[in-house]
Amino acid sequence: MRNASKNAIQSVPAADIAAEIGRLSSLSLRDLRTAWAAEFRREPPQGLWRDLLLRTLAWRLQERAFGGYDKATLKLLETCGQKRAGDERCRRLKTGTVLIRDFGGTRHTVTIVPEGFIWQEKTYPSLTAIARIITGANWNGPRFFGLRENKGRKGEKQQGKAA
Repeated sequence: MRNASKNAIQSVPAADIAAEIGRLSSLSLRDLRTAWAAEFRREPPQGLWRDLLLRTLAWRLQERAFGGYDKATLKLLETCGQKRAGDERCRRLKTGTVLIRDFGGTRHTVTIVPEGFIWQEKTYPSLTAIARIITGANWNGPRFFGLRENKGRKGEKQQGKAA
């Protein structure tokens, strides 16, 4: 089950998968980092905590024994990653649309582009990121720019300020 590096993973028969994952789970953080480095031929990212290191190594072990994701799942995962190119709730708005909001005595203009939203000559991934900077508070971006109704009191509608 092990190669020259005592913590490296190599192809394991299906019957031994649980035992190998058990062995990995008993390793210290330092030994898990060593196993990661041996498996992926690079140091693990600094921010990975012990549980995530273990889960990733266990996934790799099972992937080798049983195979990875099927093509449909890989395609789905790929498309999910691409949807962050703008706020999904605003996808009905076309590239080039300009949103205007007056706040704190300043007029804020945001232009929708394929890569996200441009505000003050900088591109942001979401309207929420822009709204947080403008207000200094945790605002919902589409609501801040008047693209969604604010849920006020029962039966009460409030108007947004998009142009």
